[in-house]
Amino acid sequence: MTSWSIDHISAVTLAVREMAASVVFYQTCGFEVSYGGPDAPFTTMRAGQSVINLRQAPIPAGHAWDRVILRVRGVDAFHGHLVEKGLTPTDVKDAGWGERYFELSGPQGVMMSFAELL
Repeated sequence: MTSWSIDHISAVTLAVREMAASVVFYQTCGFEVSYGGPDAPFTTMRAGQSVINLRQAPIPAGHAWDRVILRVRGVDAFHGHLVEKGLTPTDVKDAGWGERYFELSGPQGVMMSFAELL
């Protein structure tokens, strides 16, 4: 049993240029493909009841509004898990608004923020 979990988000659909790289990234973050896949133009990724949809589209990387905030349990353990998998998230820190969180940019420039309530 792991010491972390992704608890919930509302379904979010993100435009990505490279579907295969995006699928691998979100799988490394704990999501599983439930529809589509690396060669599909549309893929649904799930972690529990949390859903991220990926839509292949010719977009520039790193839109400032592209951010997904996921509520997690065991944020420090999840951070360590991602580092062990070879990803490079920011350091975990406490926020003034009552969360402990870290961020990780996906291969298409989408910022993922993983937060646990203090």
